[in-house]
Amino acid sequence: MPNLLLEKALRARGLMMIAGVDEAGRGPLAGPVAAAAVIVPERWRCKGLDDSKKLAPATRESLYQRISGDAKVKWCVAYADVEEIDRINILRATHQAMARAVRGLAMEVHHCLIDGLRVPEFPWAHDGVVRGDGISVSIAAASVMAKVSRDRLMCEMAQEFPHYGFDRHMGYGTPQHLEALRYHGPCRIHRRSFQPVAQLALPLDGV
Repeated sequence: MPNLLLEKALRARGLMMIAGVDEAGRGPLAGPVAAAAVIVPERWRCKGLDDSKKLAPATRESLYQRISGDAKVKWCVAYADVEEIDRINILRATHQAMARAVRGLAMEVHHCLIDGLRVPEFPWAHDGVVRGDGISVSIAAASVMAKVSRDRLMCEMAQEFPHYGFDRHMGYGTPQHLEALRYHGPCRIHRRSFQPVAQLALPLDGV
């Protein structure tokens, strides 16, 4: 389970404001990518917190409520939209969303713990922590905030574009989603630079 050992080691060096950073939605064919930055207090505990991918949706929602409802936790979720993803590529767009999330904390951040590899030219000192959402409490909290926030947004998009089932697969390339793409063509929140959306060569004003 995630713990606070990385945060404790950084605080021992005098780096007190430590933001865990993670993203959700790099792989889907549709929708934005979300990133979250979370600063938790020293010795903070949140029972059941883990990598969001390992958690049931109801558990993620419960953890989201506990994290967002704790006045001692500072957090921000930011996005890179489909147009930005298609323009600069998904990796760079993800890094931009991460930077926006940290900036959105609106406070001095001394160090970041980022899930995965280090981010080139990131505006804050940071460590890349591979599989960090299963190691660091701060990153695990960020993974939950990013995932739940994006899932909620995709459920809203399902109301606007009911043919695609976004509330069920969140934009990922499931058989159901691929079949809807073949039948209806892409809509405005599909990523034009992603296969198989690009293969369809259909107008993107869609249904």
